[in-house]
Amino acid sequence: MFQNRMEALALALPAALFAAFVFLVPVFILLSEGFRAEGAWTLAPYVDFFDSELNRTVFWRTLKLGAIVTAVSAVIGYATAWSIVTLPPTARGRMIGLVVMPLMISPVARTYAWIVILGRTGFVNQTLVGLGIADSPIRFLFTETAVFIGLLQLFLPLMILSLISALENMPKDAVPAARVLGANWLQVFFKVILPLTKEGLVIGGTLVFTGSLTAYITPAILGGSKVLMLETLLYQRVTVANDFASASIIAMILMVMSFSANLLLKRLATARNKR
Repeated sequence: MFQNRMEALALALPAALFAAFVFLVPVFILLSEGFRAEGAWTLAPYVDFFDSELNRTVFWRTLKLGAIVTAVSAVIGYATAWSIVTLPPTARGRMIGLVVMPLMISPVARTYAWIVILGRTGFVNQTLVGLGIADSPIRFLFTETAVFIGLLQLFLPLMILSLISALENMPKDAVPAARVLGANWLQVFFKVILPLTKEGLVIGGTLVFTGSLTAYITPAILGGSKVLMLETLLYQRVTVANDFASASIIAMILMVMSFSANLLLKRLATARNKR
């Protein structure tokens, strides 16, 4: 298309400069704050950060909830995506529309809906007390369970859409051929469907895990100050303590966790191919 590479580079230069000055430079300045103490470059701020029991608890809670939400999303996502791709075209389009619909609603509105559902006088507690399963209302709000439910509801559509795309690109005769050869459904999933849809799982897993780590509204509303996650801790350090060094460290940790999750999922997918 271009006579030489210089023409292509010249066209890409404005976008590259914009990204450098608007994104890369501010991010570098922010992250560098975590490596400086008393005018010198050092890792001491990171050591001090992880010396705090509160910080360690928040770190492991964020990692645990992100991993659980991603794993549960994958299980539910595969079942939902498979049931959708096997529908006739018209019904498939309608079901995909239903999956996409929550993404059109503000996360704030979706999260506040869970306060109504999970509150002491909400639908869940009224049902449990009415059926005699619980003698009195159970506290769901401001617990890790509430944050998990909110994050799962928030990011499950991303996993389902990624897996639908992967399943639609899978050869149509792969599953029937495996079944004719005597494979049961468990063998079909692990030997045929999972290897052929690993790219969708990697993309969906990265989106869900990264979204769970970096979500602020849902943990802040459903977890409050009792269930802090790294994002809510970062907000507290900046707005309450004016501690930009700790905020820089948390931002770096979130970036490392997100990139590590993507690399781990790619490594797992590659490892299955080598077997």
